[in-house]
Amino acid sequence: MAVQKSKVTRSRRNKRRTHDSLSDRALSVDNATGEVHRRHHVTSDGFYKGKKVVDVDED
Repeated sequence: MAVQKSKVTRSRRNKRRTHDSLSDRALSVDNATGEVHRRHHVTSDGFYKGKKVVDVDED
């Protein structure tokens, strides 16, 4: 098993981890319904890019 030769400092460790944080989800507004949804996903109403693509049962 590999063993490091010397301790990695907090500064060097944190430099390596700078890009590990999660970014916010990209949201967009549907043209037909005005609903806010995740980009490239169908809305809960069944619309995608302003067109009805999925029939959703309203219970």
